[in-house]
Amino acid sequence: MIVMNVVLVALVVGLVAIASSVRVVRQFERGVVFRFGRVRPEVRRPGLALLVPVVDRLQKVNMQIITMPVPAQDGITRDNVTVRVDAVVYFSVIDPVRAAVDVQDYVSAIGQVAQTSLRSIIGKSDLDDLLSNRERLNQGMELMIDSPALDWGVHIERVEIKDVALPESMKRSMSRQAEAERERRARIITADGELQASEKLGQAAEVMSEHPAALQLRLLQTVVEVAAEKNSTLVLPFPVELLRFLERSTPPETVRSSAANVPETIEPAADNAVLATTITAHGAALAASPKTAGSAQPQWVALPPGCADPAWQP
Repeated sequence: MIVMNVVLVALVVGLVAIASSVRVVRQFERGVVFRFGRVRPEVRRPGLALLVPVVDRLQKVNMQIITMPVPAQDGITRDNVTVRVDAVVYFSVIDPVRAAVDVQDYVSAIGQVAQTSLRSIIGKSDLDDLLSNRERLNQGMELMIDSPALDWGVHIERVEIKDVALPESMKRSMSRQAEAERERRARIITADGELQASEKLGQAAEVMSEHPAALQLRLLQTVVEVAAEKNSTLVLPFPVELLRFLERSTPPETVRSSAANVPETIEPAADNAVLATTITAHGAALAASPKTAGSAQPQWVALPPGCADPAWQP
């Protein structure tokens, strides 16, 4: 009976010893073995790891890429702007022995270095760099963190600045600055358009000065455009060239009969009467149109060239 108890106890102790000497290392882990407190040079690969009971102790190290958010840090930029910046760090263990031996908690150590590096980056940068040139700042922060991390067997994969929080007063100032910039660009574009339009108008004026008929065609086009606005009365200067055209197109008998009543010498004061008589003699239908109550058609009134004189009277 005693022998059976001893065998049973030995069997239980053996099972416990075997259970304590067998460890399972997962695919993304590496095992660091300490024998009597001293690290063994060999690193246990994924699978079953056999240990000496009571003598060996196994510490598993995660080899995956770890994503660690960096708490938002308050700082003052080089151009004296108070900002609040947060970031995220991606890192992984490349030497499990050094990560287990050289640093107590490599995750916490990386977090502290990341916070101090972020503060340093804020103080060395301008606000415009934090807002528009983050790639260069990310690389600089990565180098600052990676330098001490390599001594701990850790490699910094990348560092990203997530958000830059600005004071409300600074946001309003930047909004006014952006609005002023857009207004400046709009004024420049408008002035450039006016310059090009003036150049084209100058070229058109030169063509019209060489070809008077082009000026008359432009006048007729303007009349058509204005008449389309449903105005009740339209006043425009009567072109002298139209009188010359009518003079060429009217039979000589009509011209002589109308010219018989016109004195040979016309005083300036009688200029308006002579033009009115000539218009009547040639039957200028465009000179005036009858006024009809409630009519939506425009009334055409032709004025002689001398009507620009303030002393002129019909």
